[in-house]
Amino acid sequence: MTIPSRIALLGAGLALPMSALAGNGVSVGGIPLEFFLFAATLLGVALFHHFSLWVALGGFAVISVYKIAVTGFVTGAGLAGFAGHLHHEWVTVANLFCLLTGFAILARHFEKSHVPVILPKYLPDDWKGGFALLVMVFVISSFLDNIAAALIGGAMAHQLFKAKVHIGFLAAIVAASNAGGAGSVVGDTTTTMMWIDGVSPLIVLDAYIAAVVALVIVGYFGAKQQHAYSPILKHSHAHTHVDWGRLLIVGLMLVFAVGANVTVNTFYTSMADGFPFIGVAVWSAILLTIPVRRHDWEVLPETVQGSIFLLSLVMCASMMPVEQLPPASWMTALALGFISAIFDNIPLTALALKQGGYDWGFLAYAVGFGGSMLWFGSSSGVALTNMFPEGRSAGQWLRHGWHVPVGYVAGFAVLLFTLGWHPDAPHGEPKTPPAAVSAPAS
Repeated sequence: MTIPSRIALLGAGLALPMSALAGNGVSVGGIPLEFFLFAATLLGVALFHHFSLWVALGGFAVISVYKIAVTGFVTGAGLAGFAGHLHHEWVTVANLFCLLTGFAILARHFEKSHVPVILPKYLPDDWKGGFALLVMVFVISSFLDNIAAALIGGAMAHQLFKAKVHIGFLAAIVAASNAGGAGSVVGDTTTTMMWIDGVSPLIVLDAYIAAVVALVIVGYFGAKQQHAYSPILKHSHAHTHVDWGRLLIVGLMLVFAVGANVTVNTFYTSMADGFPFIGVAVWSAILLTIPVRRHDWEVLPETVQGSIFLLSLVMCASMMPVEQLPPASWMTALALGFISAIFDNIPLTALALKQGGYDWGFLAYAVGFGGSMLWFGSSSGVALTNMFPEGRSAGQWLRHGWHVPVGYVAGFAVLLFTLGWHPDAPHGEPKTPPAAVSAPAS
């Protein structure tokens, strides 16, 4: 099955008609042309690996020209609308760029700290070691951005499995990072948006019932895949010592990232969409620690190129016409999880908040975890495939990461049967317009 066919099935086969997502413009079979252009871009990336950057940039250019000339944007028509769209997205893009490049340096320091070499001494030496790593990613993501959690998990996996990481396990790392943030208002952009809009953190916490179920399913099968592909290193080096200087840098970068995330989203919510606080905080820590250890600046050229490629796809996704949703129900929430594997979940969440009538715990889980089903469905997947380019295949991700949609549906079912669907009462006027919230996509 081709990539466009997979995308069409994901988007159209779940009782969420594309006509409900369409704006004005050319449609083919009721599906807006933008989706076909995006699918063609992804297919080009899959077929022409050596030219993936130019394919992504070309797709961004073609979609941009079409939107400017034909459909316009939510922010307006023509070049003025395009400028408004870029202005709305720039914080998301800047944060993501800073995090992708900054955490590439963090990952190298973590690797050279020798902690990944010593870590197997404290982990089970069978498949349960990989499962324990995924649990760590889950916990880290509950208080840190899911991009950081996924990259830390990727850095550990790179060392623990001798750089041979199975695509199914990559999907499991992304799923664990997204599951960990699904029930925390500081762990995921979408849940932070809900918090800003007035949804109680205790309501969002319900998502962890589904997230834990999904983690167990995905973690079990993902860890089994990895153990069969490349078992965990059984013995740490006898004379290996931790480089505490490098570990200090890693810790400081994480403290700055967590501090910026919590502080801005707790005390300065009105400023969150105006400046890339988290990304700047990470790079501030990098600059401050230059005297401690030499940073591996050599990783930046390749990382920057990969980041531009990935951000081009993120911007393509941001221009997809998602302007309205069907009536709120548990079936709509379930479908939105699958849809978030294709679209940026930030505008989906903004629309749901504006519409109302949802059980926000269900929605938090759906849009938070659902993006794990494809590598480009969440920023954590985008970031991790910058570290492991072999994961940039929608077909391989679906084939080997089959346990992610299974875990998603199972978690959703458990949440539905334990708590039931209870639309939450109106939570008041939003403090910040939901559509204007910009932070790293999840």
